[in-house]
Amino acid sequence: MTEEQSEQFLEAKRTAQELSEMYKNDARQLSFNLLLLGEMGTGKTFILRTARKPVHIDSFDPGGTKGLRDEIAAGDVIVDTRWEAENPLDPQVFPQWQMEMDNRINSGYFNHIGTYVLDSSTTWSKSIMNDVLRKAGIAGSAPRFTKDYTPQKVAIENSIYLCLDLPCDFVITGHLEPYHDEQSGMTRFRFLTTGKGAIILPTLFDEIWIAQTKETSGGNEYRVLTQTTETYTARSRLAKNGLLEMYEKPDIKEILRKTGYDAEDKPRLF
Repeated sequence: MTEEQSEQFLEAKRTAQELSEMYKNDARQLSFNLLLLGEMGTGKTFILRTARKPVHIDSFDPGGTKGLRDEIAAGDVIVDTRWEAENPLDPQVFPQWQMEMDNRINSGYFNHIGTYVLDSSTTWSKSIMNDVLRKAGIAGSAPRFTKDYTPQKVAIENSIYLCLDLPCDFVITGHLEPYHDEQSGMTRFRFLTTGKGAIILPTLFDEIWIAQTKETSGGNEYRVLTQTTETYTARSRLAKNGLLEMYEKPDIKEILRKTGYDAEDKPRLF
């Protein structure tokens, strides 16, 4: 090896070691983020009680967290319901949510939260569109295809990046919409959101699970789909070496334990 080659090797070694240390110290590599999709009645909100606690839910779905009353009373789940209703003619929810998120981040609030949840992306995205229309001076009107959807998509993506960078786990719930898959000729289901966001936004998440129910002789069985099928697109980066089945029990912490990830709760805040 020449002197020049030796110096290049040492420089490459230093760079590799630095990158290795950066990876080890990058909290995002150890965090858990999930896009949880499903139709109404498939137990999406109920699954949230199995996440790492305390669970903070920003609820945009009116009455969506009523099934978590026991967990809320115990201090395992913290719910902010002020986002559940607004006047479309004078929308204020999204800018208020943005301001509150800034306050929480600056105060270090999320350092003490196990899982942050947006429930659901459908109603949250609607509040973003309401804000777009307010800024355009046409609050309460129908969105204009060529002008209003682009700023909504940008705001959705920027906000998701913000949530993915929090020092806690992040879950966002969403609904499904049918579409015609030209390749297969079949009807498939995908994330219900604006335009190409249905394709782009899921790529930001490590985990994409589909909440489902299955009729059995003992009643409905709740489960989550973790792998893509002919009908649904799902994914799990936790599922290395076949550690997860295609259908798993809807228990986030159990899946984390099964795949070797931290499933420990943080101390209750009250």
